[in-house]
Amino acid sequence: MTEAPNPLLSPSALPYALPDYASISPEHYLPAFEAAFTEHLAEVQNITRVRSMPTFDNTIVALERSGETLDRVAHAFYTVSSADATPEIQAIDEALAPLMAAHQDAILLDSALYWRVSTLHERIDELALDPEARYLLERHHREMTLAGASLDDEAKERLTALNQRLSTLSATFEKNLLADTNELAVLFPEASALEGLSAGELSAARRAAADRGAEGYLLTLPLFTGHPALASLTVRETRRRLMEASRARGSRGNVHDNRATLREIVSLRAERAQLLGYPSHAAAITADETAGTPEAVERMLRHLAAPAARNARAEQAALQEIIDDTEAVPFALEAHDWAFYTEKVRTARYDIDTAALRPWFEAERVLQDGVFRAATLLYGVSFEERPDLPSYHPEARTFEVFNEDGSPLGLYILDLYTRDSKRGGAWMNPIVSQSTLRGTKPVVVNNLNVPRPGDGEATLLTLDEVTTLFHEFGHALHGLFATVTYPHFAGTNVFRDFVEFPSQVNEMWILWPEVLTAYARHIDTDEPLPADIVQRLRATETFNQGHATSEYLAAAWIDQAWHRLGTADADVDDVGAFEAAALADIGLDNPAVPTRYSSAYFAHVFSGGYSAGYYSYIWSEVLDADTVEWFRENGGLTRDNGDRFRQRLLGVGGSKDPLEAYRDFRGRDADIAPLLKRRGLAD
Repeated sequence: MTEAPNPLLSPSALPYALPDYASISPEHYLPAFEAAFTEHLAEVQNITRVRSMPTFDNTIVALERSGETLDRVAHAFYTVSSADATPEIQAIDEALAPLMAAHQDAILLDSALYWRVSTLHERIDELALDPEARYLLERHHREMTLAGASLDDEAKERLTALNQRLSTLSATFEKNLLADTNELAVLFPEASALEGLSAGELSAARRAAADRGAEGYLLTLPLFTGHPALASLTVRETRRRLMEASRARGSRGNVHDNRATLREIVSLRAERAQLLGYPSHAAAITADETAGTPEAVERMLRHLAAPAARNARAEQAALQEIIDDTEAVPFALEAHDWAFYTEKVRTARYDIDTAALRPWFEAERVLQDGVFRAATLLYGVSFEERPDLPSYHPEARTFEVFNEDGSPLGLYILDLYTRDSKRGGAWMNPIVSQSTLRGTKPVVVNNLNVPRPGDGEATLLTLDEVTTLFHEFGHALHGLFATVTYPHFAGTNVFRDFVEFPSQVNEMWILWPEVLTAYARHIDTDEPLPADIVQRLRATETFNQGHATSEYLAAAWIDQAWHRLGTADADVDDVGAFEAAALADIGLDNPAVPTRYSSAYFAHVFSGGYSAGYYSYIWSEVLDADTVEWFRENGGLTRDNGDRFRQRLLGVGGSKDPLEAYRDFRGRDADIAPLLKRRGLAD
């Protein structure tokens, strides 16, 4: 019998080259990667063996055409490995990590290829390149240089070994975190322990327990430290158990303990940075970001930390007052109490109970009449669900996206619900990247981790989950709208400290009247969210920002502290002590305000792409807050404004220096004042 061909090794016949997941099995992935590695290396060798002098076409364009099969296989696999990491997929991921690292080094460190790119770069002014082509040549030269292409053979050999080991460690960190997060989900035999949760939340907890074959109610853990249920749970011991479980992840001394893994990651990253000529990993990373240096990052973080910590202490005092006045036996406020008593203060001060708002945020309506509607009003795009197109998981829904003139734009996939095989948090990733050179249109995915309710029950979102959906859809729009020639610049392939900017801007439409009145309607009565509640929600925009800003800045500073270590001091014995000292250094060591991510479960920086770059969110928020001001000054949600933002920012992808693109859109550099005002730090 003839063996069936590997479906990953041929372009998909489905619309938009969507991978035919129905025909792909786990055993297809590794052979497909091996074949794709071989093909890509051969394509690069064909470039370097050309006897004629390098030209833009025979070197840079040829390089952009190469690796198409590998891109197809990698996008298909990494979508699955993050959203449906079964044990079989995890095993493939671990085996693949060093192979992928070695292959990337084989390209980036290729001396003959680097010679051709460098030769062209030296003559860049003579080549009469259009702006996108010129920037592409600059980026290839800079990225290869920063990767170590100019090192001698001995240094390259060590660098390759470091990269392979680091890739393995990152995969191990993520696997450990997923396993420990699942193990630490808290089971409650009786509903009485969960007093304060809504019927829908109890239904989701009961379903989560049943899915694991358990009786009772299971609260699974989000990626970040706090748990959404902490704001509602009236039983203090329940809150304590949840917070304790969350903060224990990766540091319990069991087989999933991540502390040794992250210490080795830090040490090897420091060594790699030194090999590349940088004093630290943070210096190596920021050298190719808009920030430029770790010192620039430090200046911003310290500038914000002091007023944030001051505001958090004032908020803490107000919460303690509530406890002292209302509890029969007063106690000192602890971290697991903060969200619960914050809601009491919010209710007393603004007459808003955010948990009670969930009936106005039914998930399908938020999606269709909120997220999609805002995009239609702003950009003219429309969405049509395509249940006929197979996705990687039964819960992932596929939508075809059209421009206003009816022309096809791409596919959008939404995977809303949490499951044990999905990593925590929320994210966007491409399955197919747009490129006119390759003739491809974009296919992008949004993943969230919303608890699934019982069968037949509506999914009611929290306001935070609504915000997350709008945020991640901002990334999706960036991926859908970027229209570039070269795949190197596709979608969200921009500097890390710029990539969060478009997604943060998209959050502004959550409370915009034309959008809010369409989606925020009561699940039972269809009544819109009352206008007085909307006004009070707007009034609370700076409420609790001391806590929110402090917990974020604490995580950003921990990331910087680890990655500013040089080789001489990177061997840290005690992870907890190091973290505590770092937080004390910046004045964010308030026990009642724990860091948003502690080191042992800080997936963004130890298994994701944000190492030495978690500061990016606040760095991008400077641009975001300034852009929100621009929209308000120029009429808000209009097609003209949408077209300008799409054409000058989202549409350029990574094909232009991001700050130059921002100046082209805004007419000037960003002003930090709107951010300080938004976060209550202006004084």
